[in-house]
Amino acid sequence: MKTISLNKGLAALWYPFIFGFYLFCTPALARNTLRFSISQQQTQVSGIVTDGTNPLPGVSISVKNQRNTVITDFDGKFTITVSPDANLIFTYIGFKTIEIPVARRLVINVQMNQDQTTLQEVKINAGYYSVRDSERTGSIAKIKAADIEKQPVNNPLAAMQGRMAGVNITQNTGLPGGGFNIQIRGLNTIRGDGNDPLYIVNGVPYSSQSLGDPTVSAAAISGVTNPLNNLNVSDIESIEVLKDADATAIYGSRGANGVVLITTKKGRSGETRFNLNAFTTVGKVARKMDLMQTNQYLSMRAEAFANDGITEYPEGAYDINGTWDPNRNTDWQKELIGGTSYIQSVQASISGGNKNTQFLLSGTYHKETTVFPGDFHYGKGSINSSISHQSDDKRFSLNFSAAYSGDKNTLPGRDLTSGAYTLAPNAPELYNSDGSLNWENGTFINPLSFLNGTYLTTSQNLIANAVVSYNLFPGLEAKASIGYNDNRLSQNVTSPLSIYSPYDTSEHESTLFVSTGTGRSYIFEPQLSYQKELGDIDINFLVGTTFQNQKTTKLAQSAFGFASDALINSLAAANTVTVLNHEVTEYNYNALFGRLNINWHKKYIVNLTGRRDGSSRFGPDNRFANFGAVGAAWLFSNEDIIKEHNSIISFGKLRGSYGITGNDQIGDYQYLDTYKVSPYLYDGVVGLLPSRLYNSNFGWETNKKFELALELGFLKDNIFLSAAWFRNRSSNQLVGVPLPGTTGFSSIQSNFDATVENTGVELELRTNNLKGRDFSWTSTVNLTVPKNKLVSFPGLESSTYANQLVVGESLFIKKVFNYTGIDPQTGAYTFQDFNGDGQITYQDDRQTIVDTSPKYYGGLNNQLAYKNWSLDFLFQFVKQTGRNYLYTSALPGSFVNQPAAMANHFPQNGTTAISQQYTTGQNSILLEGHYNLIDSNAAYSDASFVRLKSLTLVYAIPSAWSKTFTGKVYLQGQNLLTITDFRGADPENQSASALPPLRQFTMGIQLGF
Repeated sequence: MKTISLNKGLAALWYPFIFGFYLFCTPALARNTLRFSISQQQTQVSGIVTDGTNPLPGVSISVKNQRNTVITDFDGKFTITVSPDANLIFTYIGFKTIEIPVARRLVINVQMNQDQTTLQEVKINAGYYSVRDSERTGSIAKIKAADIEKQPVNNPLAAMQGRMAGVNITQNTGLPGGGFNIQIRGLNTIRGDGNDPLYIVNGVPYSSQSLGDPTVSAAAISGVTNPLNNLNVSDIESIEVLKDADATAIYGSRGANGVVLITTKKGRSGETRFNLNAFTTVGKVARKMDLMQTNQYLSMRAEAFANDGITEYPEGAYDINGTWDPNRNTDWQKELIGGTSYIQSVQASISGGNKNTQFLLSGTYHKETTVFPGDFHYGKGSINSSISHQSDDKRFSLNFSAAYSGDKNTLPGRDLTSGAYTLAPNAPELYNSDGSLNWENGTFINPLSFLNGTYLTTSQNLIANAVVSYNLFPGLEAKASIGYNDNRLSQNVTSPLSIYSPYDTSEHESTLFVSTGTGRSYIFEPQLSYQKELGDIDINFLVGTTFQNQKTTKLAQSAFGFASDALINSLAAANTVTVLNHEVTEYNYNALFGRLNINWHKKYIVNLTGRRDGSSRFGPDNRFANFGAVGAAWLFSNEDIIKEHNSIISFGKLRGSYGITGNDQIGDYQYLDTYKVSPYLYDGVVGLLPSRLYNSNFGWETNKKFELALELGFLKDNIFLSAAWFRNRSSNQLVGVPLPGTTGFSSIQSNFDATVENTGVELELRTNNLKGRDFSWTSTVNLTVPKNKLVSFPGLESSTYANQLVVGESLFIKKVFNYTGIDPQTGAYTFQDFNGDGQITYQDDRQTIVDTSPKYYGGLNNQLAYKNWSLDFLFQFVKQTGRNYLYTSALPGSFVNQPAAMANHFPQNGTTAISQQYTTGQNSILLEGHYNLIDSNAAYSDASFVRLKSLTLVYAIPSAWSKTFTGKVYLQGQNLLTITDFRGADPENQSASALPPLRQFTMGIQLGF
């Protein structure tokens, strides 16, 4: 087999990322060599072809230099008559071609590996239709099950990090059940809650909004629970992200912020197969804060008291007045967040069928624990099923899928990370000798006392979809898609009396917070599609309509005054029960959509999409709006002059798109006069309070998207480059327009003539660095350079956004004080007085702009294979500015531990020191300086990082003893290495109160029979 190598210069570019791995492999698992002599007559050779997990039907096996060819059956099996010294060639679209010598063998089992260079012919899911990758006119990014399985993650968004250009994902917390933030080509709207993409699971819209109540959700997971955790990652076959207007306009208003299409696994034809995947993961906090030791801490405290003129330490200064041991030095990060988390996951599936009917049934059990002390865990179970049927004449087809999942989260009611960073290093032991909590005679608020409070979340999710289609006559197909989603959430947060110190004489009550939520949605989409070839022109036409209904119910309650902690989970046992929130909302959506695709000579492609949307979230006169896009592509590599006179460019496509999408993410009933129940009684009667003013005139927010892209393949696509430039302009912003205080309302929902622009460049490069019979090495890199800008905002100065937005700057900016150093006279932080009035004020002097938007981000992935071995590793990188430890540090000198860098202080280290003069809080000038520093540019610094996001080593178990057996043993690592200059715990979540992402190690096995 011919080997194609890159030039030395390009190869040298990748060598630093490969760590010197030079392996040699073959993907064929050939065994059963004959032990006796065979004549040179024709013999029959048989075997099975798999992708490492499942059989591959339809693989072409031919004899080199002969016309003898066979195809694998539905079980991946084949039989071919050859001479003992012949060579067999295995070919399959999307997989690397393999040449194997027969070498006198009677059985040859083969494992084929995916080939990125032939994936131009692979179908890409664009939602309502599919298209060959080589012929798509829109911007669509995709990851497959093979990529997802390389990471021991619980949320689909975690599997996407660093793998897609234009998709920026950040993890909020390292706790199980926590959320992620996703931005597809930047922020489009000024509203913080209007930038979520549309999620589609098997054709059914999936709400990304939590059913939890913010007042009830546990502080441990940094806000409300993330509903995407309900999706079982192991059941996902692929994730496609639609980015530009051509790809998203067919979704109309719902596609303004991008569309995430999630497709679950389906059954395959062939003999019934059983597959098992089991793994165990251990995790630890990957990065710790460098904090003061006891000697540094007590020195700081003593100096602070001296600076404040206090010669006798107060009674409450237990850390320094002799109450606590001054020689004790505890690493509280080790004690509170230094434990080991465990994940156990088992998935079993059974699948099979014939050429007409295929089925799959799988079940998964997943359990995670935390790094906190105590028995806290997150458990999830799920069932996924699908059945597909096609009639013998291939005119009728039915596809049904259903997935049910339920999870239970018993996290602690509070994240202990903050205490790990702030607790004095000489604080007492956590436990007494008898195992009870140590309160140190009332001088110590034991951080583990909060673990006596419970947090329990249970959720259930059912998502089902049925697609029925019938070919009325050649080229014309009628199809109907029916989907249903039922999501339920229950939350309980308790604070018993046992969380308080027995030495605390103040009055406390046991409290219970309860929240329940249900969300049900239905969708029905009848469609009609037509495909026709008219000479050199291929025409594809699609028209359909959407009917969607969504009902949501939320109830949040609080209860106080329990006679005993044993009754704390019973609302009936409380003296006082208060309804915090009770809402029932209904959302109706209706649309008509269509697509026309014209492909001429397989070179010139035009794609027209349109949609007319109707939403119940707008007034009667503005409920309907039209959206659409046009995309075009020129496959210039199919031009005769390129084919005949070029040996370097193997693929070339120039494409572009322009269109308009909308946005209705404003919540329900925003245009109506609404009322809420008054918390006060009038003569014993419950009253109502107005909560929103009527305005039926506001309409759809619009997003105009424009993109140009170039795709080039060189040397038979062994080098493949994709470059795209985009510009998205979101206008007619739905924001709150300020109102005079005399109206009783601060604002009214309306359209504002503000425009937000996102521009950027996306680059993707794939190279086959080495490809031989025994060894292959493929590298992929993606890079996104985004730019977000507020183009216009008339009347900004008089709006409620005046202190947070600036025209010409991004939506990510912070208006802060400009830090100028330390005053040598007072020892306090100083800041620039912009208006020269001699005072530092919030309104007038916060004029410095800090932009926290990412400057660029991306990922570098390498895949190496050697015989039965494969190695895959991904580096994620981000260039950004973020909040450092100065933003979250307490007053230097107070009863709180500090980062070790705060030992660099005034006056010892002069006016260029990191910390101002220490104080216990008695010096008002120093106190004001500290609070101004938190809101200054000094609290922001470089938060860029390069992270070894994942590493996977796989060994494919030889299957010489069985024609149907497949197996893998694998080792995985997550967040193994982080290279950063960030001044804090973790540059990704940049939090001093939320657990950073964990470093995880996984061992697992996959078996198939």
